[in-house]
Amino acid sequence: MTDQFTKHRFLIQAGYDAAVWLPAVALATLFRYEFSFSSVNWVSVLGVGLMAAGLMGLSGRIMGMYVHRWRYGTFEEIVAMTKAMVLCTLSVTVLNLILPFGDRLPVTATIMSGFLALFFMSIGRFVWRVNMERWTDSAEGDDREPIIVFGAGSGGLQIVTSMRKTGPFHPVAVLDDNPDLRNLVVKGVPVMGNRDALCEVAARTGARHVVIAIPSASSELVRDLAAKADECGLRALVLPPVDELFGDTLGVGDMRPLTEADLLGRREITLDIESVAGYLTGKRVLVTGAGGSIGSELCRQIHRFAPESLVMLDRDESALQSVQVSIEGRGLLDSRELVVCCIRDTDRLRQVFEEHRPEVVFHAAALKHLPLLEMHPEEGWKSNVWGTQNMLAMSGEFGVEKFVNISTDKAADPTSVLGQTKRMAEQLTSHAGMIYGDGTYLSVRFGNVLGSRGSVLPLFRKQIEEGGPITVTDPEVTRFFMTIPEACELVIQAGALGADGEVLVLDMGEPVKIADLAKRLIAESGRQIEIQYTGLRPGEKMHEVLFSPEEAGADRSEHPLIFRVDVPPVTPLEASLADPFRSGEVIDFAGRQSRQPGVASADEMA
Repeated sequence: MTDQFTKHRFLIQAGYDAAVWLPAVALATLFRYEFSFSSVNWVSVLGVGLMAAGLMGLSGRIMGMYVHRWRYGTFEEIVAMTKAMVLCTLSVTVLNLILPFGDRLPVTATIMSGFLALFFMSIGRFVWRVNMERWTDSAEGDDREPIIVFGAGSGGLQIVTSMRKTGPFHPVAVLDDNPDLRNLVVKGVPVMGNRDALCEVAARTGARHVVIAIPSASSELVRDLAAKADECGLRALVLPPVDELFGDTLGVGDMRPLTEADLLGRREITLDIESVAGYLTGKRVLVTGAGGSIGSELCRQIHRFAPESLVMLDRDESALQSVQVSIEGRGLLDSRELVVCCIRDTDRLRQVFEEHRPEVVFHAAALKHLPLLEMHPEEGWKSNVWGTQNMLAMSGEFGVEKFVNISTDKAADPTSVLGQTKRMAEQLTSHAGMIYGDGTYLSVRFGNVLGSRGSVLPLFRKQIEEGGPITVTDPEVTRFFMTIPEACELVIQAGALGADGEVLVLDMGEPVKIADLAKRLIAESGRQIEIQYTGLRPGEKMHEVLFSPEEAGADRSEHPLIFRVDVPPVTPLEASLADPFRSGEVIDFAGRQSRQPGVASADEMA
């Protein structure tokens, strides 16, 4: 029956639109004569009604109402129908005054008949659309997977609408935490409670899936709903965050399994594009550690702001090739802006600065694996402290306008070699900000980033693939997490906000239990994987912090997700005296090398 109606839809629709003018003219005339049947010239009513029916078919054709131009019953079709009605009404009114149909009908009756006809045509389309949706749902719903939709807003409406038409899922219930929506029906699907009713509704409806239909959902909401879905034996699906949708209409194809970014890093970042572009667009920019997780993403984002040149420096040539492919779509390694260099090598660094004359420097190169640096602390000092000092000295010598040192939360109240060396790098950067009046030298501090090389997520996935066990240091250990794009966007914004010597600390949200993260990944895998607790390693903290005790009064910057703190500056000489290995030459801020007692030469350092 549905196929037959669909096949002849426009013929039926045109006939209905024409037919409603007869009762519309009759009712309008009765209204005009206050329902006095004896006062109505029914011959004139019939003549005008038939004339209006023919003119409606012509007007509708002119407006394209019967040629598949719009989806049925949409706003666009209603607008076209209104235009056709106005054209038809004006024509009928004029012809009624010219052509003889016995007594002419009052002008008010012909005008009123147009509005009545529009009402009848709209009612017909509404009834048709409701029945078509019911037929579609009943025809396709029985053999598809039942699913619960969380979110009765715009996202939920679009997903329910899409699922009723196509796809492997059949919506059986909607949940929403807003108590005002308890009795709402979304496209025929009832709202049956809030998130606490998830297990009960799943049992009643037989649903085995739940989709979080809120593109703006926070990571806290996603984590809570994912945990409840696990308790109820449901598979959780999610819609992409707002910044991935680009304003598109949501559909079944947008639904996907949860990712770690959904669970730990769903925040919409707003950038002050004008301030960022002001210090990047048209500038010569140098990024160290450009082949790493943070450095490569920084390069990709900086490239969007059209710098005059983007110099990507790393000692790993394969990593440089990867970042070139991600930005330019090719990996020929034939550009002078790809620089193979170690930040420990001062002579080579000077060559790079002399050739490229950078105006903005993002210093992301560092050694960051805490356990290895505990075993080989001298390497941490060589790269994280003296490599940073080399970069600061060269930046000062060549008049860099903006220097952004990438730090870590382990630099706050440090207990490890990694934390101590990165803290020293912050303090050296602070000192550089005091020395150089022509440039701005600042640090940006944040915690773990999702998916970076050496982070727990790739390790956990690998352990799951191999059948386990997953190794976690302690059941209560927590860490801050942020997605790589989110961190880099805030780093770039921080570069526009920071003043000399400041450390800008990124708001990382709430810390997450590593054990909970491991359990979530195991649940997503659908496998039985054991978790083994190995105990904290030397230098590791149970709970990381973003601020040291003396930084407790940090001020929020102009950006809601960035804080400002001050760190005490340290001179290169003081850093040298603090270095237990005395493993490098000290380069002062005039570009001169001053050899300290017991300090190795540059060749020995490299």
